[in-house]
Amino acid sequence: MELRKDYILDSWVYFAVGRKSRPKELPAKAGIKVEKACTFCPGNESLTPPEIGRVEGKNGWLFRWFHNKFPAVDIDQSADVFTDNTFFTYSSAYGRHEIISETPRHDEQLWDLDQDRVAGLMKVYFARIGELSKLPFVSFVSVFKNHGLEAGASLIHSHTQITAISMFPKAILDEASACRRFGSCPYCRILNIEKSSLRRCFENSSFVAFAPYASRFNYEVWIFPKRHVSSFLELSNGEVSDLSGILVSVLGKLKSINASYNFVLHYSGKLDLHAHIEVMPRLAVWAGFEFSTGATINSVLPEDAAAFYRGENQK
Repeated sequence: MELRKDYILDSWVYFAVGRKSRPKELPAKAGIKVEKACTFCPGNESLTPPEIGRVEGKNGWLFRWFHNKFPAVDIDQSADVFTDNTFFTYSSAYGRHEIISETPRHDEQLWDLDQDRVAGLMKVYFARIGELSKLPFVSFVSVFKNHGLEAGASLIHSHTQITAISMFPKAILDEASACRRFGSCPYCRILNIEKSSLRRCFENSSFVAFAPYASRFNYEVWIFPKRHVSSFLELSNGEVSDLSGILVSVLGKLKSINASYNFVLHYSGKLDLHAHIEVMPRLAVWAGFEFSTGATINSVLPEDAAAFYRGENQK
């Protein structure tokens, strides 16, 4: 595994050739019977890499997490960065890559879980962020979910991935830098505007979900806490429950159209970025225009997307 920087841009690529060997069950429909044993199902725990932890329920585990068998990063490598001949900057792909199995049921997806179970999963996310952040040379802990073939998922059994990495993500650095230009947090102002706009999707006592004004993806949604927090570890139990309730509502609407999606956690306690979750349905394919310009073409206005989430249309 190796990490290489672009010749002149501050962008990095992770090379993990071992991931070519990871199993692929998709394309397939949720609930399809697989020919071989699913390594994420109960009874097959010995087929996964060493377990790190689990949350027990009445009839067995509810969530369990373990090392990724096909990691993109490796904790046994060095985090040192080197440059040869001016243009060739590289490092080992240092870090930790984990999998969280979100449910013991093979035929159940995250959008099938109720609010309490999603809240339990969120608490596992945040606990792993806290624990992995303590590892030496780790600069950021990325939490992300891929659902569906178009979103990059290769397995049917519902799961989340967590990577602890040595390089701080440029996307987070750029976002935090843009926020600093406003003096005070712009997202605090934005969410207070959007919760009363045509782009409002859902709201409860401590969270707001809205379709962002310049949405990149069809039916994209951002979920923000009303209280300014830079780390998800700052959320109270009540706020975690509210976050989970809104996420359940968003995913329930995506289930109704069987959308592939990604979601990612954006945060930075170090840079005081207003923590939030970005949900990105993958209903359209980026093509030449996007890759040649860096801009996107979106065929769904965010105002129409928000109306869909509110149940006011069925687009």
